[in-house]
Amino acid sequence: MSRHHALSLALEHAEKARDDALELRRRAAAQLENAERQAEQLQEYRRDYQQRWSEQFKRQGTMDILRCYQDFMGRINAAIEQQAGAVAQGRRQLDWATGVVLERETRAASIRKLIERREAERALQQQRRDQKVTDEQAARAAWNQRANDAAASSGFALA
Repeated sequence: MSRHHALSLALEHAEKARDDALELRRRAAAQLENAERQAEQLQEYRRDYQQRWSEQFKRQGTMDILRCYQDFMGRINAAIEQQAGAVAQGRRQLDWATGVVLERETRAASIRKLIERREAERALQQQRRDQKVTDEQAARAAWNQRANDAAASSGFALA
């Protein structure tokens, strides 16, 4: 397997790994967005619930109703705390996935750059070979011209 082919395969593999990481990051971002939306809905529900029961307690309220209210608020607060944990976990997951994307993109870019460098080196080597051939042809033509001029001035013609 040639070096160029091996590098092309390595680049293809690195780009696939980068694309997989991008998809993983997209899913992590979507999960974080969902977790944040649920956290906001829970907080909004708690505000509505507090407002509704605040008005209810102004009119009337018994100790049993107050206990039920406090128990339910405790469960809502626990759910909000649990959802805050899910949001924090989602942020950590997104940060990790972003790091993986950066690492894999860096690897793909490095391989791409190496391929470009190798191609530039090959082109330069070919240019030097072509220049050498051109220089040799020019030298031979000049030598032949001098030989013909010398032969013509001495009366001999070269074929």
